[in-house]
Amino acid sequence: MRKKNATAVAALVATAALTLSACGGDKADSGSKPVADVSVGVNDKAATVLDRPFKKPDLVLTDTHGKKYDLRERTKGKPTLIYFGYTKCPDVCPLTMSNIAIAYKKLPQADRDKLQVVFVTTDPERDTPEVLGKWLKGAGDPTFTGLTGDFPTIQAGARQMGIGIDPPKKEKDGTVVSMHGAQVIAFSPKTDAGYVLYSEGTSADDYIEDLPELVKGENP
Repeated sequence: MRKKNATAVAALVATAALTLSACGGDKADSGSKPVADVSVGVNDKAATVLDRPFKKPDLVLTDTHGKKYDLRERTKGKPTLIYFGYTKCPDVCPLTMSNIAIAYKKLPQADRDKLQVVFVTTDPERDTPEVLGKWLKGAGDPTFTGLTGDFPTIQAGARQMGIGIDPPKKEKDGTVVSMHGAQVIAFSPKTDAGYVLYSEGTSADDYIEDLPELVKGENP
Protein backbone atom coordinates (compact mmCIF):
# COMPACT_ATOMS: atom_id res chain seq x y z
CA MET A 1 0.00 0.00 0.00
CA ARG A 2 1.16 3.50 -0.80
CA LYS A 3 2.78 5.28 2.13
CA LYS A 4 2.43 8.91 3.21
CA ASN A 5 4.96 10.80 5.29
CA ALA A 6 4.09 13.61 7.66
CA THR A 7 4.75 16.27 5.02
CA ALA A 8 2.47 14.63 2.48
CA VAL A 9 -0.31 14.26 5.01
CA ALA A 10 0.06 17.89 6.07
CA ALA A 11 -0.36 18.92 2.44
CA LEU A 12 -3.46 16.79 2.16
CA VAL A 13 -4.94 18.39 5.28
CA ALA A 14 -4.42 21.83 3.79
CA THR A 15 -6.13 20.98 0.50
CA ALA A 16 -8.54 18.10 1.06
CA ALA A 17 -11.60 20.15 1.93
CA LEU A 18 -10.83 23.06 -0.38
CA THR A 19 -9.63 21.52 -3.64
CA LEU A 20 -12.13 20.88 -6.39
CA SER A 21 -11.60 18.49 -9.27
CA ALA A 22 -12.98 19.02 -12.76
CA CYS A 23 -12.64 15.27 -13.39
CA GLY A 24 -10.09 15.67 -16.12
CA GLY A 25 -9.56 19.44 -16.02
CA ASP A 26 -7.25 21.58 -13.94
CA LYS A 27 -7.79 21.77 -10.20
CA ALA A 28 -8.94 25.01 -8.67
CA ASP A 29 -9.64 26.49 -5.28
CA SER A 30 -13.33 26.85 -4.46
CA GLY A 31 -12.68 30.25 -2.91
CA SER A 32 -14.77 29.48 0.15
CA LYS A 33 -14.00 27.89 3.47
CA PRO A 34 -15.86 24.65 4.24
CA VAL A 35 -18.05 24.36 7.31
CA ALA A 36 -16.04 21.56 8.91
CA ASP A 37 -12.40 21.64 10.00
CA VAL A 38 -10.17 18.70 9.15
CA SER A 39 -7.66 17.51 11.72
CA VAL A 40 -5.91 14.23 11.04
CA GLY A 41 -3.54 11.76 12.56
CA VAL A 42 -0.51 10.65 10.56
CA ASN A 43 -0.30 7.05 9.38
CA ASP A 44 1.56 5.16 6.67
CA LYS A 45 -1.44 4.10 4.61
CA ALA A 46 -3.60 5.46 1.81
CA ALA A 47 -6.27 6.19 4.39
CA THR A 48 -6.18 9.41 6.36
CA VAL A 49 -7.70 8.79 9.80
CA LEU A 50 -9.48 11.91 11.04
CA ASP A 51 -8.91 13.14 14.58
CA ARG A 52 -12.15 15.09 14.30
CA PRO A 53 -14.67 12.86 12.52
CA PHE A 54 -17.42 14.35 10.38
CA LYS A 55 -21.04 14.07 11.35
CA LYS A 56 -23.04 12.18 8.73
CA PRO A 57 -24.75 14.70 6.40
CA ASP A 58 -28.40 15.45 7.01
CA LEU A 59 -29.46 14.60 3.46
CA VAL A 60 -32.85 13.51 2.16
CA LEU A 61 -32.62 12.89 -1.58
CA THR A 62 -34.03 10.61 -4.29
CA ASP A 63 -32.55 7.18 -5.06
CA THR A 64 -32.29 5.37 -8.40
CA HIS A 65 -35.79 3.95 -7.92
CA GLY A 66 -37.27 7.44 -7.61
CA LYS A 67 -37.94 6.97 -3.90
CA LYS A 68 -37.11 9.23 -0.96
CA TYR A 69 -33.80 8.31 0.69
CA ASP A 70 -32.92 9.64 4.14
CA LEU A 71 -29.15 9.16 4.32
CA ARG A 72 -28.83 9.20 8.10
CA GLU A 73 -31.80 6.91 8.65
CA ARG A 74 -30.98 4.38 5.92
CA THR A 75 -27.29 4.03 6.79
CA LYS A 76 -27.55 4.24 10.59
CA GLY A 77 -25.30 1.68 12.26
CA LYS A 78 -23.86 0.52 8.93
CA PRO A 79 -20.37 0.94 7.50
CA THR A 80 -20.79 3.54 4.76
CA LEU A 81 -18.66 5.08 2.02
CA ILE A 82 -19.87 8.40 0.59
CA TYR A 83 -18.60 10.01 -2.61
CA PHE A 84 -19.79 13.09 -4.52
CA GLY A 85 -19.37 13.09 -8.30
CA TYR A 86 -21.24 12.93 -11.60
CA THR A 87 -21.90 10.37 -14.33
CA LYS A 88 -20.50 12.45 -17.22
CA CYS A 89 -17.11 12.68 -15.48
CA PRO A 90 -14.54 11.30 -17.95
CA ASP A 91 -12.07 9.79 -15.50
CA VAL A 92 -11.92 10.39 -11.74
CA CYS A 93 -15.50 9.44 -10.81
CA PRO A 94 -15.77 6.17 -12.78
CA LEU A 95 -12.27 5.13 -11.69
CA THR A 96 -13.08 5.80 -8.03
CA MET A 97 -16.32 3.83 -8.15
CA SER A 98 -14.67 1.02 -10.11
CA ASN A 99 -11.87 0.71 -7.56
CA ILE A 100 -14.39 0.53 -4.73
CA ALA A 101 -16.45 -2.04 -6.65
CA ILE A 102 -13.41 -4.25 -7.22
CA ALA A 103 -12.68 -4.24 -3.49
CA TYR A 104 -16.35 -4.69 -2.61
CA LYS A 105 -16.53 -7.90 -4.66
CA LYS A 106 -13.57 -9.30 -2.69
CA LEU A 107 -15.46 -9.09 0.59
CA PRO A 108 -17.33 -12.05 2.06
CA GLN A 109 -21.05 -11.89 1.33
CA ALA A 110 -21.85 -11.07 4.95
CA ASP A 111 -19.62 -7.99 4.79
CA ARG A 112 -21.04 -6.95 1.40
CA ASP A 113 -24.50 -7.06 2.94
CA LYS A 114 -23.38 -4.61 5.62
CA LEU A 115 -21.37 -2.12 3.57
CA GLN A 116 -23.25 0.83 2.09
CA VAL A 117 -21.65 2.63 -0.86
CA VAL A 118 -23.38 5.91 -1.64
CA PHE A 119 -22.74 8.02 -4.76
CA VAL A 120 -24.29 11.51 -4.62
CA THR A 121 -24.43 13.37 -7.91
CA THR A 122 -23.05 16.89 -8.22
CA ASP A 123 -24.90 17.31 -11.54
CA PRO A 124 -28.51 16.59 -10.59
CA GLU A 125 -30.05 18.26 -13.65
CA ARG A 126 -28.57 15.59 -15.94
CA ASP A 127 -28.18 12.76 -13.42
CA THR A 128 -31.75 11.58 -13.08
CA PRO A 129 -32.54 8.45 -11.02
CA GLU A 130 -32.60 6.39 -14.23
CA VAL A 131 -29.27 7.76 -15.48
CA LEU A 132 -27.64 7.15 -12.09
CA GLY A 133 -28.93 3.58 -11.94
CA LYS A 134 -27.58 2.66 -15.38
CA TRP A 135 -24.24 4.33 -14.72
CA LEU A 136 -23.66 2.60 -11.38
CA LYS A 137 -24.23 -0.80 -12.97
CA GLY A 138 -21.31 -0.14 -15.29
CA ALA A 139 -18.99 2.08 -13.25
CA GLY A 140 -19.65 0.55 -9.85
CA ASP A 141 -22.03 -2.14 -8.69
CA PRO A 142 -25.83 -2.50 -8.99
CA THR A 143 -26.08 -2.66 -5.19
CA PHE A 144 -24.49 0.79 -4.76
CA THR A 145 -26.87 3.62 -3.89
CA GLY A 146 -27.14 6.58 -6.26
CA LEU A 147 -28.73 9.79 -5.03
CA THR A 148 -29.96 12.92 -6.79
CA GLY A 149 -32.04 15.94 -5.86
CA ASP A 150 -31.83 19.73 -5.95
CA PHE A 151 -28.34 21.18 -6.16
CA PRO A 152 -28.48 23.50 -3.09
CA THR A 153 -29.42 20.55 -0.88
CA ILE A 154 -26.60 18.41 -2.29
CA GLN A 155 -24.08 21.24 -1.97
CA ALA A 156 -25.07 21.86 1.65
CA GLY A 157 -24.73 18.15 2.46
CA ALA A 158 -21.26 18.02 0.90
CA ARG A 159 -20.14 21.02 2.92
CA GLN A 160 -21.13 19.25 6.12
CA MET A 161 -18.28 16.86 5.23
CA GLY A 162 -15.87 19.62 4.25
CA ILE A 163 -16.30 18.82 0.54
CA GLY A 164 -16.75 21.73 -1.84
CA ILE A 165 -18.80 21.45 -5.02
CA ASP A 166 -19.70 24.13 -7.56
CA PRO A 167 -22.78 24.28 -9.82
CA PRO A 168 -22.15 22.54 -13.17
CA LYS A 169 -20.74 24.99 -15.73
CA LYS A 170 -21.00 24.90 -19.52
CA GLU A 171 -17.69 25.45 -21.28
CA LYS A 172 -17.23 27.28 -24.62
CA ASP A 173 -17.14 23.96 -26.47
CA GLY A 174 -20.52 23.01 -25.04
CA THR A 175 -19.28 20.46 -22.51
CA VAL A 176 -20.59 20.68 -18.97
CA VAL A 177 -18.06 20.41 -16.16
CA SER A 178 -18.88 19.76 -12.52
CA MET A 179 -16.19 20.91 -10.10
CA HIS A 180 -16.23 18.84 -6.92
CA GLY A 181 -14.04 17.53 -4.13
CA ALA A 182 -12.95 14.01 -5.02
CA GLN A 183 -12.58 12.51 -1.54
CA VAL A 184 -14.28 9.33 -0.36
CA ILE A 185 -15.24 9.43 3.32
CA ALA A 186 -15.86 6.27 5.35
CA PHE A 187 -18.41 6.33 8.18
CA SER A 188 -18.14 3.99 11.14
CA PRO A 189 -20.95 1.53 11.96
CA LYS A 190 -20.12 2.09 15.63
CA THR A 191 -20.46 5.87 15.79
CA ASP A 192 -21.99 6.86 12.43
CA ALA A 193 -19.17 9.42 12.17
CA GLY A 194 -16.96 9.94 9.11
CA TYR A 195 -13.57 8.98 10.47
CA VAL A 196 -11.49 8.01 7.41
CA LEU A 197 -10.75 9.96 4.23
CA TYR A 198 -9.43 8.70 0.89
CA SER A 199 -8.07 10.90 -1.89
CA GLU A 200 -8.72 10.40 -5.60
CA GLY A 201 -5.39 8.56 -5.94
CA THR A 202 -6.53 5.62 -3.80
CA SER A 203 -6.16 2.34 -5.69
CA ALA A 204 -8.32 -0.77 -5.79
CA ASP A 205 -5.62 -2.58 -3.79
CA ASP A 206 -5.84 0.10 -1.10
CA TYR A 207 -9.57 -0.44 -0.76
CA ILE A 208 -9.14 -4.22 -0.85
CA GLU A 209 -6.81 -3.95 2.12
CA ASP A 210 -8.93 -1.47 4.08
CA LEU A 211 -12.56 -2.46 3.55
CA PRO A 212 -12.53 -5.41 5.99
CA GLU A 213 -11.45 -3.05 8.77
CA LEU A 214 -13.92 -0.34 7.74
CA VAL A 215 -16.79 -2.82 7.80
CA LYS A 216 -15.92 -3.52 11.44
CA GLY A 217 -15.54 0.18 12.27
CA GLU A 218 -11.83 -0.17 12.91
CA ASN A 219 -8.97 2.07 11.80
CA PRO A 220 -7.40 0.78 8.57
